[in-house]
Amino acid sequence: MLTHRGVSTQAIKRNAPRLRASKPNDIWCWDVSLLKTHVIGQFFYLHLFLDLYSRKIILAEVLLSESADNASMLTQQAVAREKALSSQVPRVLHSDNGGPMRSATLQGTLQTLGISRSFNRPHTSNDNAFAESIFKTLKYCPKYPVTGFKTLEDAQTWVMHFTRWYNGEHLHSGLNFVTPNQRHNGGDKEQLQKRNMVIELAKSKRPERWSGKTRNCDPVGDVYINKPSEEEAKLAA
Repeated sequence: MLTHRGVSTQAIKRNAPRLRASKPNDIWCWDVSLLKTHVIGQFFYLHLFLDLYSRKIILAEVLLSESADNASMLTQQAVAREKALSSQVPRVLHSDNGGPMRSATLQGTLQTLGISRSFNRPHTSNDNAFAESIFKTLKYCPKYPVTGFKTLEDAQTWVMHFTRWYNGEHLHSGLNFVTPNQRHNGGDKEQLQKRNMVIELAKSKRPERWSGKTRNCDPVGDVYINKPSEEEAKLAA
């Protein structure tokens, strides 16, 4: 009764990707999202590379199409830009199962750069939740043009301004309210220490305003994609 029957292909069990970023440029996530234009049915393609550890947008570029050649070109640009700033390249590039992501063109580029690939399980967007989240942040921004972009140049300019704001000014809740640039450059620890000193000084002056512990000012630790449970961690150890 429990034996698979019929001509349909038997379901394949796929293991969830388990990734841990413990420093900047350890793991990058990337994805492509559609941006509306003033023409119904026509879209621009936003290609975005995100550092998993710091949430810094490494590269965000708007193009007219999505292709393997574009994916390869932008990956090389992102790596060259970050290597010039920090002399580092990512260990792993994580993405979904789109055509450009699985293309032989991109695979050859990553092999040349010495970068490994990682993929979502089919139809499981949560395996690339950090990339999906940044797209929501972008499209729910109050200044986002909900009626669409007039030209490609308009879209590129808007995304450039958003990237500068997000990396340099946005106090990220997932990073204990420091900016992605501070986290990426190692300045988050100093910023959180200063914040803790201000809070402790205020508490010493007006202790009656605190009924419990002060706000947590510890730096955020490692970042996971599909963090293993405590039991799995014990078995792995």
